[in-house]
Amino acid sequence: MKRSPMTAKGAERLRAELERLKSRDRPRVIAAIAEARAHGDLRENAEYHAAREQQGFIEGRINELDAALSYAEIIEVGRLNAGSRIVFGATVELLDEDSGDEVSYQIVGDLEADIKQRLISISSPLARALIGKSEGDSFEFTAASGTRRYEVVAVRYVV
Repeated sequence: MKRSPMTAKGAERLRAELERLKSRDRPRVIAAIAEARAHGDLRENAEYHAAREQQGFIEGRINELDAALSYAEIIEVGRLNAGSRIVFGATVELLDEDSGDEVSYQIVGDLEADIKQRLISISSPLARALIGKSEGDSFEFTAASGTRRYEVVAVRYVV
């Protein structure tokens, strides 16, 4: 399998989630299954089925995180020396040339992306449009809402 880039901060967040799933959530759902089994007939036991479904989700997420972390190429963003050029890990400030609004995003690995925290995936269309650009560059980007024009105001590499 191909190595995938991940920031050190993102890897730490995923390791913390994995530890929580293994040490807290997994034992809790196993106990819920045991308790539901004690209630008798499993065919009509909603608590049992809900707990089994939750267990499937937790085990799936544990497997996903284990695999992602084992194939991750951890990038120390603070050590990157790309100057004003945008590469993986960059935090970019953009000016929407149509609305005048400024937005800031960090380009991160696929599993650590979270648009609410302004973390965009390296494989997202916006990140792909940004890679290689520098401070002062203007570019067009086709979003779901239509074509947008942005100017790269600042590029930072912060931990």
